[in-house]
Amino acid sequence: MPLPRRAGLAGPRPTALAVAVLTCTLAAGTLTGCGGGNSNGGGSGSGRSPGAPNTASFSAGTLPSALASSASAAVSSARASASAAASSAEARASAFEASVSADTARSAAAAEKELKGVHGRGNALSEVGMTGLPKDRTGGVLAVLVTITNRTDRKASYAAQIDFVDADGKVAETRYVGAQDLEPGKKAQPIAFSRRSEEKKLTARLTKAQRY
Repeated sequence: MPLPRRAGLAGPRPTALAVAVLTCTLAAGTLTGCGGGNSNGGGSGSGRSPGAPNTASFSAGTLPSALASSASAAVSSARASASAAASSAEARASAFEASVSADTARSAAAAEKELKGVHGRGNALSEVGMTGLPKDRTGGVLAVLVTITNRTDRKASYAAQIDFVDADGKVAETRYVGAQDLEPGKKAQPIAFSRRSEEKKLTARLTKAQRY
C-alpha cells in the first residue's frame, strides 16, 4: 500500500533547487568574467604597471663625488704640468744666460769702459749688425746676435752698446758687447740679451759702436 504524499513538500523543493543553481551559475559567470580580465592584463599580476625604482638603496652623491674627484685630479695635473713647464723654461733661460755671460763678461766690461769716453754714436756703426735669436733657443729670453766685422786692413778691437727700449723709445736696459784684437776681414758674434722683456715688450737698438 503506497504511503500518502506529504502536503507542501513536493512543490517547493524543485523551485528552490532551480534558484540555487541559477545563483551559482551567475556567480560563476561573474567570476569567469573577472578571471578573463586578469588573463588580458587587467588583474593584479602580470598586468601591473612598473613603478619608480626604490632609491633608498642608492648612495646619494656617489657619481657627482667621483666626477668632482676626477676634475680635481685633472686640475692638479694641469697645474703641475704648467709649473714644470715654467720651471723648465726658467732653467733654460738661466742656462742660456750663464753660457752667454761666461763668454762675454770680460769683453763686455772692456766695451763699457771704452764707450764711456765716446761722444755720439761712434766710428764703427757700419761694421756692426744685429739679428734677433728665436726664443725657443734662448729659453724665452729676448736676445740678439751682434755681428762685428773688421772691415779695415789691420787688427782692431770693437765695443758696442745695445739698448733695449719699450714702445715709447724709453731705455729699459743696456748691454755692452765687444771683440778684442779682431783680424782684418774676420768676424765676432757676441750675444746681447735682456730679461726685462718679461715685464714689457722691448726691442733691441744699436746705440753706439766704436773701433779702437
